[in-house]
Amino acid sequence: MNRWELLDTADIPRNGGQLRLLSRGDEFSIRISGSQGDLMNSRTHSSEDALGALACAHCRTVASARILIGGLGMGFTLAAALDALPKGAKIEVAELVPGVLKWNREMLGGCAGAPLLDKRVQVTIADVGDMINRASGEYDAILLDVDNGPEGLTHPENDDLYSLQGLESAYQALRKSGVLAVWSATSAPRFTALLKKAGFLVNEQRVRAHKGKGSRHVIWLATRA
Repeated sequence: MNRWELLDTADIPRNGGQLRLLSRGDEFSIRISGSQGDLMNSRTHSSEDALGALACAHCRTVASARILIGGLGMGFTLAAALDALPKGAKIEVAELVPGVLKWNREMLGGCAGAPLLDKRVQVTIADVGDMINRASGEYDAILLDVDNGPEGLTHPENDDLYSLQGLESAYQALRKSGVLAVWSATSAPRFTALLKKAGFLVNEQRVRAHKGKGSRHVIWLATRA
């Protein structure tokens, strides 16, 4: 089997460490420096696909749907969201690490079918939490694929996003019947309770990481009542 080859590194803002982009044949991996495990892998993205599809399913007939995605990753969630949305929709992607955007434009674009080339997409180098805090009744869906989920954080700064205050801000940023969709590597009963406390109607889905096999990830679909 081919060995992993380091292609590039990217600093995470706020002294968050460093991301590493590696390849092995036609397979890509993004990892946190100091860890051998994948943060993202181009061959195991079924749960990221599900996040995009499930979160935007209610927007198929909303001609001017507006979506916010926190975290570009390898583009799989974005691509799935685009497939579920009409031509008049708009997707804003908030990506904190400039290097991740660079990698998607130069090396990773083909993995998910080059979703950044779609005219409905606008990418901003920003903290998605800041964008949520500035919004009021603007989005039909907010998708969060940040870190490893509410209880799998590698960066403590992301805790605010999943706090009660952060969830209340997301509630206010959504339009009526809008959906907050959150991806997680593991279940988190405490987070489910926080979603309900923030006023959401909650549906917790378990999806496979890779085409019907492998570990199960969790997606919360929280609807603004």
